[in-house]
Amino acid sequence: MSYRILLTLSVLALLLGACAHPDVRGAPAADAEAASAKTGDAASPEAADEAASEPAQQTTSQRDAAGFARWVAGFRERAAARGVDRDTLAEAFDDATFQPSIIELDRRQPEFTRAIWTYLDSAVSATRVARGREELASHAETARTVEARYGVPRTIIGAIWGVESNYGGNFGGYEVIDALATLAYDGRRRDFAEEQLYAALAILADGDIDRERMQGSWAGAMGHTQFIPTSFRRYAVDADGDGRRDIWASIADVMGSTAHYLAENGWQRDRTWGREVVLPPDFDYALAEMDTRRTTAAWRSAGVRAVDDRGLPQFEAGSILAPAGAHGPAFLVGPNFRVLLRYNNATSYGLAVGLLSDRLAGEPGVQGEWPRTLASLSRDEVREMQRLLNELGHDVGAPDGLVGPNTRAGLRGFQREQGRTADGYPTHALLRAIRAAAR
Repeated sequence: MSYRILLTLSVLALLLGACAHPDVRGAPAADAEAASAKTGDAASPEAADEAASEPAQQTTSQRDAAGFARWVAGFRERAAARGVDRDTLAEAFDDATFQPSIIELDRRQPEFTRAIWTYLDSAVSATRVARGREELASHAETARTVEARYGVPRTIIGAIWGVESNYGGNFGGYEVIDALATLAYDGRRRDFAEEQLYAALAILADGDIDRERMQGSWAGAMGHTQFIPTSFRRYAVDADGDGRRDIWASIADVMGSTAHYLAENGWQRDRTWGREVVLPPDFDYALAEMDTRRTTAAWRSAGVRAVDDRGLPQFEAGSILAPAGAHGPAFLVGPNFRVLLRYNNATSYGLAVGLLSDRLAGEPGVQGEWPRTLASLSRDEVREMQRLLNELGHDVGAPDGLVGPNTRAGLRGFQREQGRTADGYPTHALLRAIRAAAR
């Protein structure tokens, strides 16, 4: 999916005073968010007041375009002082293009948080499972070689590939140099973007890829499995032996690099990521957090049981996840799940990869029922819930519209006071009860 907007500007044209439109950007790595403010206030003309005149929009465009050109010129000087050679800088920046849509994307906050079952329906769809099996069969020898070398199952590699780019169907639609330069100029994520931009320049200088083929997301994640440049430099490998690390066109390099990343971050050979489980009726949902770790034997003693004849996975440090609280399925996850979170620090992402991997291996999907009739709360409703919980003495921190461990703990405290199942899952019924208690 490409978010390029209308017109783009080359730096040369900007320096000559040409007129065009402005704008511009982990997680997700989902939970790894960055910094502060931006340098100018002109988002894309499309986001501006629709009543604004065309000359006014052009004036804003010229101002941001000129600012971007000045920033690029200054960054080139800093990069040269750090030893980046002239040819690499010319390749990267002679035709650098300001991307107005990236600023809008970087600031966009959805009104509603997507329900996990909706996300998993897409991430682990029947179409994606079928395509993944086809891709693993097409590259079976490569997958076997990579699995033997790194100890990472081919189905995990295939699942990351599917979730990250739909098996190469969506790299993101941006030239990474343009995306990172735009983010750095904008300023809100400047430290992140400049660090990644220096790494991207090193990738160009190493000859792994040329500028035009260095395609990725608006946030700078690249290729089939969406490495950011610093991760590429640290973990990408030349698995096909052609002298380049090419995660855009070489499936051997894609698989090898992805497996190398996971292995270097602690993947345990011959161990699963986790498995769906059934919780006892009296389960203490305060234990359903990633920082609570117990042996499988301890969880079994607490009443946790297998959902099918595969049994419970054997972990020395396993955690229970209940993404929909008492309303939906639960999972026992182990150290390899935490490695998946090193790739993208969102439990929904880790579950998507793990569950897709299971389906690629021929195992069943989720057997419990998701509470599909429960509508998600909007960010404003979550902020209201957090504010009211604070007023009622359940300290959840500053209201931010995001449900994390502190908010779940506050909800559980309120639910216990009300004699409800204390699972910490936010619902509209629970919000109404909190409103009533706060009157």
